[in-house]
Amino acid sequence: MTHVRRLATPPRRRRGPFARPTANFDAVVHFYGDDLGLPILAHWLNHDGYDGVVFGLPDARVQMELLRHGDRIPEPHPENQLVLYLGTPEAVRSATRRLVDRGHRPVPAANPYWTAHRAVCFEDPDGWVVVLVPEVFGQGS
Repeated sequence: MTHVRRLATPPRRRRGPFARPTANFDAVVHFYGDDLGLPILAHWLNHDGYDGVVFGLPDARVQMELLRHGDRIPEPHPENQLVLYLGTPEAVRSATRRLVDRGHRPVPAANPYWTAHRAVCFEDPDGWVVVLVPEVFGQGS
């Protein structure tokens, strides 16, 4: 059975999407959707053997697609990061509180740049690092 949920009105300009595999589909859907609070733009099961979900980063203008097809995925490297420029320190504090309240703990940044720029890092269920940055890209200190 295929289930696809789409936006009622697609945005005019889209950047992305980008995609990566996951062997922990249910856990990553929960992490990015419920725990981090990213909107789910589309979701499907067993479409030609693939399950997938598309998240808005942080809205529909940029998308991340996660796919499940089998159990083997590449091991993440510490520099495999999803960097979310949230725009303000309060946005990072809010996202951090939400994740910590749901049982996640910050992890050390592999790159000292993120620590110097007050970013907070978390690992997703596949071990990929999510970097929450309190700046707008290109407008940092």
